[in-house]
Amino acid sequence: MPRFLASKASRRAALGRLALGTAGTLASLGVRAQTTDRPLTLVVPFPPGGSTDIVARLIQPKLSERLGRPVVVENKPGAASQIATQQVARAAPDGHTVLVSFDNHALNPVAKPKLPYDTFKDFAGVSLLVKFPLVLGAHPSVPGSTLRQFLDRARTEPSNRYNYASTGVGSLNHLVPENLRRLAGVEWLHVPYGGGGPAVQAVLSNTSQMTFLSYAALRAQIQAGRIKALAVTGARRLPDLPDVPTVGESGFPGFEAYSWIGVFAPAATPAAVVQRLTADVQATLADPDVRGKLTAGGFEVIAGNGEAADRHARAEYERWSRFVRESGLKLDE
Repeated sequence: MPRFLASKASRRAALGRLALGTAGTLASLGVRAQTTDRPLTLVVPFPPGGSTDIVARLIQPKLSERLGRPVVVENKPGAASQIATQQVARAAPDGHTVLVSFDNHALNPVAKPKLPYDTFKDFAGVSLLVKFPLVLGAHPSVPGSTLRQFLDRARTEPSNRYNYASTGVGSLNHLVPENLRRLAGVEWLHVPYGGGGPAVQAVLSNTSQMTFLSYAALRAQIQAGRIKALAVTGARRLPDLPDVPTVGESGFPGFEAYSWIGVFAPAATPAAVVQRLTADVQATLADPDVRGKLTAGGFEVIAGNGEAADRHARAEYERWSRFVRESGLKLDE
């Protein structure tokens, strides 16, 4: 090949490599801009005061510090979390809007076959955050200081004497009490509310006599003596409630139930953006201050990645679908 042709070809190749490198750099910067230029909104499907809201606000400051941009918690209650979930499902898949939800993200399809979104197709898991047992919190007028004592009395009471507050039809704090009710051979009524905060207020006013919520949601009222803890649904007693037995210890060996909280992005969010969010959320959960506050609230940090979040949601859906089918529980609104 003539010398001037080789030189010209070399120059063209060099220019091509430069163009590709520049495009790659710009693309990288574009992804980075998507995830760093605007606030990250954590959409919580419940009012302030419940477990999901508490966890979102505990991670908010450190997550913002790590991202170098504001992180906003937006409470969007209504329709048993459907309003917030649909909002995130339809949000721009750019890493600026994510859903922070708990077990009803997987359980809504059990109770509501005609949702305005598809739980398993419209979302990409970002991270599992925590899991936690439920605490059976009761108004002080409820008889007994433990679940066993309460059940002994409840079996002698009229079937409409007691009702329990949940965060919605088909939520874990609806399904767990129904499971326990059947095992115990007692009757109590279900009253759904719009979140953990309203459920706590219902018990404080004795509008509902009981609720099954996280220790974090009930802690202040338990410590003040306005709500008493009768049992814990986990495998072990909580360190802050050493005298409160588990449901398993109360006559139901092997009984365990845990709620959980995770972060989910719109399904079309680019994988690189999801992975970046996953890394930032998990680094936040590893922070000693954040982890300490979560643990003090009765939460167990699990920090599973996005794939783990998706698998867990599917497994919970299948477990409780089976319970509803086999028990014949009616989940009518």
